[in-house]
Amino acid sequence: MISRPETRLAPLAAFLLALACVTACKDKHVATVPAQGELTVAAASDLTPAFEEIGRTFESIYKTKVVFMFGSTGLLTRQIENGAPVDLFAAANVSYIEQLEQKGLIVPDSKTVYARGRITLWTPGDSNLRLAGIADLARPEVQRIAIANPDHAPYGLAARQALESAGIWERVKPKLVYGDNIRQTLQYAETGSVEVAIVALSLSVQGHGRWSLIPEELHQPLDQGLGIVKTSQHQQPARAFIDFLRGPQGQAIMKKYGFQ
Repeated sequence: MISRPETRLAPLAAFLLALACVTACKDKHVATVPAQGELTVAAASDLTPAFEEIGRTFESIYKTKVVFMFGSTGLLTRQIENGAPVDLFAAANVSYIEQLEQKGLIVPDSKTVYARGRITLWTPGDSNLRLAGIADLARPEVQRIAIANPDHAPYGLAARQALESAGIWERVKPKLVYGDNIRQTLQYAETGSVEVAIVALSLSVQGHGRWSLIPEELHQPLDQGLGIVKTSQHQQPARAFIDFLRGPQGQAIMKKYGFQ
């Protein structure tokens, strides 16, 4: 019996259709799962405890090693401008990401706000100093106050704005000790180099001192943003990290450390 052409072609068409489906499914999988390797993330110092936990969880799921560079947002921005080999930059203020984007250094569709930070008054647990609010920093018994350098640290700028809004900036200015970043600022208070520090809530909740929130209406919002550095050779895992950070698991960890 002679087979009709359409009968002979049917199995071939089915095979080609199945092959196309397998290829499409494979491509979709590659787009959502990052390749194994190493992802370098430059991040503001206030993110240290939260990002270290997020990094461990991300590594266990995606099998991609995450290397963090923590520091002052302003100094990290300069390093990226000078060609530092960074894949992803998480700043303490989204304005720094926007500055880099304007210079063509950030992948445009990767910029996003991922959290809002808060600042606190922090004193060591064994301190006899009792502060009812930020205005108490002008009291004579408060002799040394640490804040991050407002010239390049967003949390330091927020501290200055809060002191100005409280009307005590000029009075406390001679007492100020500047940290290079917000983590060093906390260390000044932890080691007794200063009596009180204005630091990030994310670091306060992990410390062994006493702290109280500074009203957020006293300073500009600390909307924290991130973006993929345009020279990154690992944009796929960088996007996966962003998705994880903004997803349920990542946001649960961020909330644990006081981020809104």
